[in-house]
Amino acid sequence: MSLVSRLALAPFGVAYGAAARARVALYRRGVLRSQSVGAPVLSVGNLTAGGTGKTPLVEWLARSVAAEGRRACVLTRGYAREDARRRRVVSDGANVLAGAREAGDEPLLLAERLLQFRVAVVCDADRAAAARFALEELGSDVFILDDGFQHLRLARDLNVATLDATDPWGGGRLLPAGLLREPVEQLARADCVVITRAELSEDLEGLRAEAARLSGGRPTFNASTRVTGFKLVTRETRGESVARAGLPREVAAFCGVGNPRAFFANLAREGFELRHARAFADHYAYAQADVDAVVREARLSSAEVLLTTAKDAVKLRGMRFELPCYEVGIDFEIDDKRDLSELVRRALAAGDARRLSG
Repeated sequence: MSLVSRLALAPFGVAYGAAARARVALYRRGVLRSQSVGAPVLSVGNLTAGGTGKTPLVEWLARSVAAEGRRACVLTRGYAREDARRRRVVSDGANVLAGAREAGDEPLLLAERLLQFRVAVVCDADRAAAARFALEELGSDVFILDDGFQHLRLARDLNVATLDATDPWGGGRLLPAGLLREPVEQLARADCVVITRAELSEDLEGLRAEAARLSGGRPTFNASTRVTGFKLVTRETRGESVARAGLPREVAAFCGVGNPRAFFANLAREGFELRHARAFADHYAYAQADVDAVVREARLSSAEVLLTTAKDAVKLRGMRFELPCYEVGIDFEIDDKRDLSELVRRALAAGDARRLSG
C-alpha cells in the first residue's frame, strides 16, 4: 500500500480503533455481558487480520485437552464456506460430515487431523449457540474457540493471543490502513502469548520483550514450524508420502493462505529453489483453470513439481494435475510446552469450578 493510500485511510483507522476500545470498555463495565456456556472455553486469536498460524495451535490445544480425557469441540466461523449463516457440524468426533465447500478449508483440515482424538468441529457465526448445541447433542465438555480474541460475547477460561513473528503488529496501523484489528495495548487481555513462526523472526528476544510489555508480563511462548514430509495430492485422497530427498531442488510453490511469504520462506530454508511462487487470496476457492495456470507457469520456469500447503490441499483433491503436486507437511513445536500444558489444565479446572458454582 502506498504512502498516499495509508495517509488517506488513516482517519478511518482512528475511528476503527476508537470503536474497538469502546466495545471492550462496554464489556468491562458490564453493559455488554459475555455468555458462559457451562463448560471450559479456551480461546485462540490474534490482533491482526490474516494468517498468524492459529490453526496449528488450535490443533495442539485440542490434542492437549483430549490427553486430559476430555471431549473437545472446536468452535469456528468457517471462513469462505458456502452458506455461512448455516450451522455446520464438520465432525461429530466420530465422523467427518462435510467437505471443503460446506465447511471451509481450516475446519475440514482440523476435523480430519483431530478425528482420532474424538474432537468435534462445528462452524457457526454464533459460537455461544454452537457451544450449547455441542454440549447437548455431541457430548462435548470443553470448547476451543478459533479466532476468538475479538469474540468477547463468549466467556473464556484461557485467552491465548498469537503473534506472527514475521509481522507481529500488522504494519503498526489499524484497519483499513494496516492489518491491526484493534490497538496493540489490547494484548493486555491475553492470559498468555504464543509467538508463531519464531524461527523466521529477525529479533525474537526483542519481540518477546515487547509482547511482555504490552501484555503486562503474561507468559510468552515460542512456536516454530518445520517441514516434516510431503504427500502427493491426487484426485481422490492424499497419495503416498515422499521424503525430502525424493524431490528435486527446483520447484514451484503456490498457496492461498494469510501469510504466503512465511510458507515460501520455510521452503527456501529447506533448500528448495523456488523457480515460481504464486500467492492466491486467503481461503481461495480453486477451479481447474487455476490449477492449469499454475502448471503452465511452473513449466515455463522449468520447475519439475508443485508444492502447496495442507490447507490448500483439502480443496485440490478433485483437481487434475499435469505436474506432481505435493502437500507440505508441517510440524508445530512449542518451547516450554509443559508450562503451556499447565495453563491449559488450570483453565480446565477453573472452567469446571465455575460451572459447578453456577
